[in-house]
This record gives sequence, structure tokens and C-alpha cells, in this order.
Amino acid sequence: MGLRDLIHKSGVGLSTAFRRERVRRAAAVLCFFVFLTFLLSVELFPHNVKLSVGQPSPRTIKAPHTVTFEDKAKTEEARRQEAAKVQRQYDFDPKVTVAVQDDVAEVINTLRAIQADETLERAEKVEQTKQNLPFVLPADVVGSLADGSPANLEILGRELGAMIERIMQREGGVKAENLADAKKQLYDDVRDAGFTRPHELLGRGLVNEFLRPNSFYNAILTEQLQRAAMDQVPPVQVTVKKEEKVIGEGEIVTAEHLAKLQALGLLQQPLPFKSVIGVALMILLLLGGILFYIYRQHREIYRNFNYLYLIGIILITVFLLGKIIIAVNVSQWPEFGTLMGYGVPLAAAGMLMAILIDSRLAIVVMAVMAILLGIMTGNDLRFALVGLVGGIAGVFSVSKLSQRTDLVRAGLFVAVANMVAIFAVGLITNVSWGLLLTSSLVLGVGNGLLSSILANGALPFLESTFRITSTVKLLELSNPSQPLLRQLLLEAPGTYHHSIIVGNLAEAAADAVGGDSVAVRVGAYYHDVGKIRRPYFFIENQMSAENPHDKIAPGLSTLILTSHVKDGVEMAREHKLPGKIVDIIEQHHGTSIINYFYHKALEQDEKNVVKADDFRYEGPKPQTREAAIVMLADAVEAGVRSLSNPTEGKIEGLVRKIVKDKLDDGQLEECDLNFQDLNRISSAFVRILTGIFHRRIEYPDAKDVERRKARNERGSKQLTG
Repeated sequence: MGLRDLIHKSGVGLSTAFRRERVRRAAAVLCFFVFLTFLLSVELFPHNVKLSVGQPSPRTIKAPHTVTFEDKAKTEEARRQEAAKVQRQYDFDPKVTVAVQDDVAEVINTLRAIQADETLERAEKVEQTKQNLPFVLPADVVGSLADGSPANLEILGRELGAMIERIMQREGGVKAENLADAKKQLYDDVRDAGFTRPHELLGRGLVNEFLRPNSFYNAILTEQLQRAAMDQVPPVQVTVKKEEKVIGEGEIVTAEHLAKLQALGLLQQPLPFKSVIGVALMILLLLGGILFYIYRQHREIYRNFNYLYLIGIILITVFLLGKIIIAVNVSQWPEFGTLMGYGVPLAAAGMLMAILIDSRLAIVVMAVMAILLGIMTGNDLRFALVGLVGGIAGVFSVSKLSQRTDLVRAGLFVAVANMVAIFAVGLITNVSWGLLLTSSLVLGVGNGLLSSILANGALPFLESTFRITSTVKLLELSNPSQPLLRQLLLEAPGTYHHSIIVGNLAEAAADAVGGDSVAVRVGAYYHDVGKIRRPYFFIENQMSAENPHDKIAPGLSTLILTSHVKDGVEMAREHKLPGKIVDIIEQHHGTSIINYFYHKALEQDEKNVVKADDFRYEGPKPQTREAAIVMLADAVEAGVRSLSNPTEGKIEGLVRKIVKDKLDDGQLEECDLNFQDLNRISSAFVRILTGIFHRRIEYPDAKDVERRKARNERGSKQLTG
């Protein structure tokens, strides 16, 4: 296989692995997305009835408490009746009357002109009369009009104009809906006026042709008046007394029954499709925001599926528990039951994520969970605010754990924060004093204690399931009763004492540079456990003047000394110590050289075959700042112990020399410590070691005191004698 094929194959392999990781991550997010949407949208524990209009009720339902509510159906009916009383509004146009009169006068004047034209034959007058009429009249009527007198037409025009003006100028005018009545009235007026048959038919035809509405419906004004009238109708209030029967078994359900049940909170609402879609979109946005934050700020968490699964499981579990708490029905005090959302232990999720993963990530997740809690409780901002305050309090209360009892203290912090938040929100929302005090005490304290219990109980399970080493686990390992530490104390007491001092040095140095002080301290306690197998080959455990290394070759001594690292790793894995502790054990010497035996071998080397690499530890070099700090603390403690008269100046000089030697030897090149960090570490070492090896006053023994006392007494006698 050529180089190109090898590169291609490795590239394909990486691409496949990358796609597989993306698929797994997408599948996990989709799974948690579906679960969360289901939890937030569906009522898991419905205790309400499901009824519909027209169906018989399966049981008798009584009101659990008194409630006064607006009957929207009755209110709407009353408003409709009031709106119906408002008369339709019209706009009157006087110009229409004049236009109708002008149209009528124009036809009559044309007919008069034809009658008065003596140049026309009778047949021509008849034809022109017929053509100028806008409607059809019988032939004999047309002939009579052609032969008639212009004076009679003038009278018809004057009388008909007056009739039109009278009927169109009356109150309300002529509307589209009463146009037919107006025409009928004019027909009767023309008939009663005593006109000849031709003139009567002409008048009726003109009325039918030209009469039109002069009053027009104003829909906008009418609607405004109707709306104003509806606004004047007060809501129809209905009161249902406690223990009042709302509906009996077998009774047919009406809209009024449903209104009462809904007001009492006893009616099961159908699952709104639009609401589910909205919740799903909101969850998708929030989960995407969390993933984006993790990808940008915590790339190591993003690549670790265990962390993603852990976050999802914590979210699902807390919200499922929240559903159960919210579903609790306090029948004796229904107002208190509406506040059960304050009892959802969001702080437990924040505490677990801060302990197991990262405090900053826990704050972000707490903000998202608070929003989701508000959605789950019916878009109620109160519960979201209290959940956010309690969650953040839980995160900060466990950010500096030093012992397991701190989790109990964290629960108390959360309880206090919840109480204050519930009290403040209750004041804002004008809750009654009795309900305010009860809810803040019962739900606030209960939430804090429940959060502490959940975090404390779930922590060991989550640690073992997801193979995460938490601060609490490290604190447990630092207990002297742990098997390895106890064995170290009994079989290698000098090493145990050395490890305790190294732990103190390393912890102070880690605090100085912002490292994991708990992991450093615990790692220092265990860094030399491999010496248990051959304790007397190490000088701190040699109680007598005899040194076994004096009888063996330097190479063998080196092999024995370096083997304690490998032995320590094996023993740590046998006792299932966390990976970060095993790494510290394995890396706490790096590839340092054992100078004493190397120089001793050089002195005995007659054939010039001694190599420095044969007297080095196998490594690896420290990969983290925690492992590097333990290495430096180990070397510094052993070096200062060898000083004959340790003063502060000597201690500081030796500390800085040892740190510089480790740096020059390349032992610190694979960790992320910089020169400023090394300076702070050295200062921390000097401060602790100066306190341990400070100068002490040499107190005289009892015999010296007696001799001095006797000598003083003899001198006094001589002076007085």
C-alpha cells in the first residue's frame, strides 16, 4: 500500500468516525427533544373530567371551592341584544331629490316641446313622443300624449315634482329597503290627483323610472354605535358556592355546565396543536442554544457523549418530577395547589451539573430550565423567576465543595433563596398574606431540602454510570480511612507523612494558579502509594541507620525506585481510583533523572558505559497543571527536608532552584503552566514550607533549671552574708 492510499484510507476512516459522532449526537438531541416536548405539552396525571355538550355526565360533580366567574356566553348574548337595539345609521343626500326632479322635468319638457311644434305632422309627433319616453307605454296613450295640450303636461310636471319632493324630503328620506313603498305611495298620489289616464300612466312611469334612494346606510357609524352599546353592558358574573352541585350523574351536559367546570378548574382541556408546535419550537431553540454554547466554550464536553447524555437525563428527570409535584391536588386549599410550581427542584439539576460538569455551563442550563418551567406551568412567569433564583443559588453553593456535608448546606442556601424569591413574587402579584407566608415557608424550604436530597442521592449513581469524578468523590478518597491510605499509613508511615505535606503544598499552589485544588490534594495523597510494596527502600521509611541501597548496584536501586510509579498505577487501578488520580500517580516524576544513583554509577563506571537515560523515570511527563504541581511539590518537599538548617532564605533559594531545574530538564513542557504560574507556585511553596520549618526556641531541660536556681540561691546568700 502506497503513502497516498494510506492517507486516503485514514482520511476516509476519520470522515466516517466524524459522521458517526454527528449522527449519535443528533440522535441524542432528538431523543431528548421529543421527551421534553412530551413532558411540557402533555398532562401526564389528569385529574379533571372530560365532558362535551349533549353527552350525559358520568358522575356527580360538586364545586370543591367557591368561585365567581364571568359567564362569557351570557355576557355575549346580553351584548348582542343591546347591539340589536341600535338603529341603522343613514347619510341623507338632498342632491338626489333635485336630480330626480330634474330628470322628470326634462322628460316632460321634451314632450311639451313636441306637442307645441306645429311643423310636425301627427305621425311624427307620435313617433318622437315614443322615442323620448325612457319606458314603454301603450300606443293609444302615446298618441293621446302627442295630441295633448302642453298646459296639461306642465300641470303634471309641477304636481309630480311636488309629490316627489314631499316623499323624498320626509324624515329618513327614501332608503334602498323602502324604495318600493315610496314608489307605491307616489303611484297612489298620482292616481288620487285626478289626472287623465294618459297623464296618470306617464306620471307612474316617470316615478318608476327615476325615483331612487337619497338616504344611504352608514355601516361604519352603525358598527361604532353598536360597539359602544355593547361596551356599556357589564360582564354577567356567576357565583358557584363550595359543595354546590355543578352537574349530576346522567344529566345532559350544557354549555353552562362546561363554563362552571372550567372556572372551577375541573374541565380537562383538549391538547392544542398550535401550542404543542410552539413548545416544540421553543425547546428546539433553547436546546440548540445550549449545544452552541457548549461547542464554543466547552469543546471537551461537546465531544464527550457521556456529558451530553448526563445533561439530557438530568433535564428529563427533574421535569418529570416537576410534573408529579405540580399534579398534586390540595383539595382542602385549592389556592395553595395553584402554587405547587414553586416546589419543582430545579436547583438539584444545577447542583449536579456544577459538581459533575462545570459551574458556568450549569448557570446557562439553569436559565433554560427556568424558561421551560414557566412554559410547563402554563406560561407562568412566577415559577420561572423563582426556579431561576433557586437554581443559581444551588450552583454557587456547591462551587467550592470541601466536604460532603456542604451539600446539606447548599440545600439550606437554596431554601433561603427560594423563600425570599417566593415572598418577593407574592408581593408583586398581590397574594394574600396567609398564602404568601405558607407558600414561601413550605414550598421554599421543601424545594431546597428536596434539591439537596436529590443531588446527594443521585450523585454516586451518576458518577459510576457516566464515569465522572466529582469533587465529592475526591473528598471521599481523601479520607484517611480509605484502604490505600490506611495501608500507606501502616506500612510506609514516612511516605504517608511526606504525602500529607506534599498535599498541603500542592493545594496551596493550585489555589494560587486557579487549578483544581481538591484533585491536586487527593492526587498528592496517593502519588507514592506504590512505595507500599517496598517501603524500606525509600529513605523516609528507614527507621535505622542501615540503608539497603548500600548493598546493591546503582542500576538496581534505580530500578527499584522507579518501579514505585508503575506499582502505584497498578494499585490505583485495582482500587478503582479515578483516572485523573491515576494520571497524577503516573506523571508525578515525569522523565526526571535520579541524580544520586546516576552520579554514584558514574563514580563506579570504569568502562564509560553509564547513560543518563538509564537513570530516568519512564514518564510520561505531566500533561496537566495538576500533575505538574504535584511533581514540583514532591521534589520541593524532599529537597527542603534535606536542609540542615532551613531558614526562609535557604528555603526560597532551594525551591526556586528545584523549579528551575525541572523547567530546564523539560519536565514542564507538556503542561499549560507559564512563567507567571511558576512564580506563584514557588511563592506558595515558600510560604507553606517556612511555616513548617520555622525556627524554634531551644527550651532548657529540668536539670538545667534546677542547677541555675541553686546557683542563684548561693549567690544571694553570699551577698546577704
